Amino acid sequence: MVRFASIFSQLLSLIPRGSFQSIARAHQGDFGAKGFSCWTQFSSMLFCQLAQAKSLREISYGLRCCLGKLVHLGIRKAPSKSTLSYANAHRSWRIYEDLFYQTLGTARQFAPGKKFRFKNKLLSLDSSVIDLCLSLFPWAKFRRKKGAIKLHMLLDHDGYLPTFALITDGKTHDINVARKLELPEGSIVAMDRAYNDYTLFSKWTSQGVFFVTRIKDNAQYRVILPLKLPQHRNILSDEIIALTSDAGMKKGPYPLRRIVVWDPEHQREIVLLTNHTEFGPTTIAAIYKERWQIELFFKAIKQNLKIKTFVGTTENALKIQIWTALITMLLFKILQFRSHRAWSLSNLVALVRWNLFTYRDLWEWLDDPFEKPPLELEYEQLLLPIDHIG
Repeated sequence: MVRFASIFSQLLSLIPRGSFQSIARAHQGDFGAKGFSCWTQFSSMLFCQLAQAKSLREISYGLRCCLGKLVHLGIRKAPSKSTLSYANAHRSWRIYEDLFYQTLGTARQFAPGKKFRFKNKLLSLDSSVIDLCLSLFPWAKFRRKKGAIKLHMLLDHDGYLPTFALITDGKTHDINVARKLELPEGSIVAMDRAYNDYTLFSKWTSQGVFFVTRIKDNAQYRVILPLKLPQHRNILSDEIIALTSDAGMKKGPYPLRRIVVWDPEHQREIVLLTNHTEFGPTTIAAIYKERWQIELFFKAIKQNLKIKTFVGTTENALKIQIWTALITMLLFKILQFRSHRAWSLSNLVALVRWNLFTYRDLWEWLDDPFEKPPLELEYEQLLLPIDHIG
């Protein structure tokens, strides 16, 4: 007889149970657990993301309906909404942060090769504001009548994986996060002009880190050396410049490169600033255009996962839900990398949600989700145990 665990169970198996328990012990997550383990809590919050549960009640009821299919995973009793609420409010969100970086290491093993020919690591840096209701989240005050938090992210373009994430209050300026980053030598960071900071540019230049961004409209500079322009390209200007403002001369002593690109789609000029002097201007322009991938990542996670509405109102619960969403995104990335089918993220998320408790081999299902399951498997599903359903 053909035997497989459910799709949900096989997704959970991508998280090594032993490694998870090590992380939980490091943060004393199961201290005083009284039967409700960190693993069950994580499974519940992962179910929240995959099933698009809108409340703690939906998580609890959804797991209770399917409890007979989860016993082999160590989930012997579905949590009540009060138990899950208390755990989300009091168990450290750092368990999920550490689990995210552990899962990132797994995802990197399956990530595809580079898009560009150069060997440098290409990264994008940006943040996204998540609006909150101030009456429900009074600790997240952003403006007088508005609450918000920020999700800061560094995206690795090898597979478009989030290689760094940080959750801050909505008032934290993007540049304060960028100053704390330690980037590998030779890497290239694409970012918007919110990160314009001459001190940061000098630091990265001295460390051998390259950046591509848009120059500020009021930047003061003088041209040191005009460079030859490529023919039949959208490059209007390419020149080596030196900053001439007091702040620029003091904080940015290194020469920089200013490139003007014509954007035919929007009929406008885009003025780029970089410290990379060897790549052609068309390559620099392509690097900045590739920065759009981090915008697409934020859009995808907000549209497909539970990151705009929350099942808890405490800061700890909110961070747990966001870190779980990021972990879920990494799991979907692994599925995309390992599948022979060209899945779009939205279609993959929808198909997994509809088949969470289908009994099929995950990897065969990924390659051909519409294939009819074997007859003996259909018969086995008719005989699923119901004695554990609450």
